[in-house]
Amino acid sequence: MTQYLYQAAYTPESLAAQMKNPVDRLAQVGALMEQSVGVKIIGGGFSFGDYDIAVILEADNDATAAAVAIAIAAGGAIQSAKTTPLLSGDEWIAAMTTASKIKYTPAK
Repeated sequence: MTQYLYQAAYTPESLAAQMKNPVDRLAQVGALMEQSVGVKIIGGGFSFGDYDIAVILEADNDATAAAVAIAIAAGGAIQSAKTTPLLSGDEWIAAMTTASKIKYTPAK
């Protein structure tokens, strides 16, 4: 399973609706994602600043993670979102090892 950092900012209308009926949307949406496509929220929570939520998701592949982001965006409650694939420590080491073999020279 690949991990992804998903960050989203709610629309003002969505925040107003949530203020009228406060519930843990991460738990609700997380359960729906897991039941429908097997994507799990493994960490994260509500935040403030540029984004209202920040979660770590586990998905089988990029297409499944993208499908979740698309479905959430299509609901209209999110005004902006960002999905970032995360590498494991072993994947990061493999990338660094491969990078050291690339004979790249910047333009001067």
